Amino acid sequence: MVGGSELEEILGSRARVRILRHLLTVGESNITRIARETGVHHSVARRYLEELSRLGMVEEISIGRMRIYRVVWSNIRVRLLKSLIESVEPGE
Repeated sequence: MVGGSELEEILGSRARVRILRHLLTVGESNITRIARETGVHHSVARRYLEELSRLGMVEEISIGRMRIYRVVWSNIRVRLLKSLIESVEPGE
């Protein structure tokens, strides 16, 4: 179950929500693309991705020097958030 403080941490920032929405849409992405397409500064995106990783919602995969981030579909929070976004933003 998602606790109140976890929910606030997940949804408490527009930038964090934009990053999650981006990853839910594209599946996986590197930090440069995430920062560019969400309008979030690179260092902020990195910090939020680390937080989301700590919550088990995002995983980091290293391919050589490149780091790829993707959502963890087995995480119930990810699936619930995807459903919530789809219900609020139909057709996106």
